[in-house]
Amino acid sequence: MDYSAKLDQALDRLHQEGRYRTFIDIARRNGHFPKATWRRPDGTERTITVWCGNDYLGMGQHPEVLAAMHEALEATGAGSGGTRNISGTTVYHTALERELADLHAKEAALLFTSAYNANDATLSTLPKLFPGLIIYSDALNHASMIEGVRRNGNAKRIFRHNDVAHLRELLAADDPHAPKLIAFESIYSMDGDFGPIEAICDLADEFGALTYIDEVHAVGMYGPRGGGVAERDGLMGRLDIINGTLAKAFGVMGGYVAASARMCDAIRSYAPGFIFTSSLSPAVAAGAAASVANLKRDSALRTAHQTQARILKTRLKAMGLPLIDHGSHIVPVIVGDPTHTKHLSDKLLEDYSLYVQPINYPTVPRGTERLRFTPSPLHGADDIDRLVRAMDALWQKCALNRADQSA
Repeated sequence: MDYSAKLDQALDRLHQEGRYRTFIDIARRNGHFPKATWRRPDGTERTITVWCGNDYLGMGQHPEVLAAMHEALEATGAGSGGTRNISGTTVYHTALERELADLHAKEAALLFTSAYNANDATLSTLPKLFPGLIIYSDALNHASMIEGVRRNGNAKRIFRHNDVAHLRELLAADDPHAPKLIAFESIYSMDGDFGPIEAICDLADEFGALTYIDEVHAVGMYGPRGGGVAERDGLMGRLDIINGTLAKAFGVMGGYVAASARMCDAIRSYAPGFIFTSSLSPAVAAGAAASVANLKRDSALRTAHQTQARILKTRLKAMGLPLIDHGSHIVPVIVGDPTHTKHLSDKLLEDYSLYVQPINYPTVPRGTERLRFTPSPLHGADDIDRLVRAMDALWQKCALNRADQSA
């Protein structure tokens, strides 16, 4: 076999479909969020405004977070030195787990190197702990959840997105004595819609199922202390396992699950994705703990974040753009074609120094390709003005180009 030719064919398919992903080299500027330096292919540099970052609140540059990281780095050095079981559990890791357990009003939390790893490792381990477990998974769950659920073989059911009636049908059709778990998200990151948490909890109570919620795009940003949508709605106590990330609103790195002490102990003891992975750097853990603690007591950034998202959505909708708005902070503008989406992204960057990455298949279904904007409390009025003016100009050109092509 000509392996190189096969690789060329695979990559050529992506280019032909207009969904080949291009990295751009940026250096975020400490103290100037959301600005960054873009190093262009010709070696020149330009200041850009980042509109697609997941550091939703700018906590990655917060003075308390940086101070905690510097202190831990000076005290311990760079790495953790091992897995959690072998020398890689430090006072910084356990302190962070205590902060996270408190955030979600759970007995314990378990820290992973990423939320992807936390989802995958936990969901693939639970069937070992509960033989015969049937997992009911929302059709639009994140890839990390899908991967973890997939390893449960045939003992899985996929319910239509946010369709509680369909979920009920699936639950009712199965053995009432079989162990069950419902896996879903609080906010689905591509459309920005909310999961029906209370209704799912009601079904879980009725059918004796465990509940597993991914709050990755909500922790830090919703609820009185940043515990997520479940905290905002007073439902944390009805959820058995809560998954979250430290790499978005908390601005650092890592993921976790929060649950009962016994549940966390069992996952820790059986999950290969936890057992055989080196732990996060103590400096990262220290910074994450400082970020969590800060956002528990200060809701001003959360309030400002929601305000900026509402302003941007209102202005884009006023222009007649096809914007999806479910009331969350996520701002997706549907383009519907991978080539045009990439073109818009490129023109925003080259002509206006505005960076937003195109979102194409398989992240979203074909025909729903989009630009997904993530406003922050630190995107000012001038930043929003520049983005709105750029989108207005480019959208009209894009519409004209489409009309010419279809003529």
